[in-house]
Amino acid sequence: MRALNLYGEKDIRFEENTPKPTIKNREDVIIKVKSVGICGSDLSRFIKLGPYIKGMTFGHEFAGEVVEVGEDVKQVKVGDRVAGCPAFVCKKCDSCLRGEPARCEKLVVIGAFHPGAYAEYTKLPESHVLKLPDNVDYDTAAMVEPSAVVAHGFYQTSIQAGAEIAIMGVGSIGLLAVQWAKIFGAKKIYAIDIDQKKLAIAKKLGADVIINSREKPAYKQIMEHTHGRGVDLAVESAGSPITSEQVLALPCKGGEVVFMGIPYANIHIERFYFEKIVRNELTIYGSWNAVSSPFPGKEWSTTIHYMSKGLIRSDAMISHTFSLSEGPDVFRKIVNNQIDSVKVLFHPEIIEKTGGLTEGSHGNRFCT
Repeated sequence: MRALNLYGEKDIRFEENTPKPTIKNREDVIIKVKSVGICGSDLSRFIKLGPYIKGMTFGHEFAGEVVEVGEDVKQVKVGDRVAGCPAFVCKKCDSCLRGEPARCEKLVVIGAFHPGAYAEYTKLPESHVLKLPDNVDYDTAAMVEPSAVVAHGFYQTSIQAGAEIAIMGVGSIGLLAVQWAKIFGAKKIYAIDIDQKKLAIAKKLGADVIINSREKPAYKQIMEHTHGRGVDLAVESAGSPITSEQVLALPCKGGEVVFMGIPYANIHIERFYFEKIVRNELTIYGSWNAVSSPFPGKEWSTTIHYMSKGLIRSDAMISHTFSLSEGPDVFRKIVNNQIDSVKVLFHPEIIEKTGGLTEGSHGNRFCT
């Protein structure tokens, strides 16, 4: 089986002899991977963290077709089009027993201790497999997992229809957050970034105001637009030490901040920003992973629902698609800023090296 396997820091290899998954448990489902995305956490592990297990098949944001099922599988059948929840929880710790699986002490995703989805085939228990409506294509469904991550963050908050929401950082998570802000009924959505191209995509996906924070500090521009009030909710989705500090100045008094990004460096907060927490009596939420109870949670079912309604779109977000054989080169180019990417997908069915599709194209959709 063809797969991308992570051996060490900056050492990901395309290998054609990776063992294909087999049915070992009665609830196992084997899925032929049609589309799988590169997550920001994948890049961080590739750059400096390395694998949990040397040579592990990497990747966890995917969709595909069921090709084999265990004896006890009832909810899906061979030929079904599905997305997969990649998270495994222990079901035994205090958090799991309280019905809070996202806080599980031993939460892991495929690609860590279980083979992942940068492969022709992957395997999950039936409880992790979600059927897709016919009108949700595989490329869009490969983004069910990151969309569920964003939904989980929004569900943490007390935000209601009519709110003003600022999204700080409009990479793929931020662009999904723009769309979820609209679903949650935001009256006005502000998209903040230093990349004008991504800001233009945010505008296309529903942002009412785009703010380039290179031109003037984001909080000053937000205050100008809100007449000194600030927003009801600020979403940190860049995972940058800088934005993790600056986002604290965006909300109004009594407002909220939800952190979705994961910074891989220390954060130092200036007094100006820290005092916003105290003086404005902000509520701060951390948001981790995408699962809730009953597993995998409403984040997944609502994501698929809104994808089927066309309210969560992937077309503007997917900048490149590649074959698995191009994977090592793609990872190197992304981390060296040689690919101007938003969301990058692999199509494991593509066998030959193609050089990738043109920027802005999303390739074949593999719909049935």
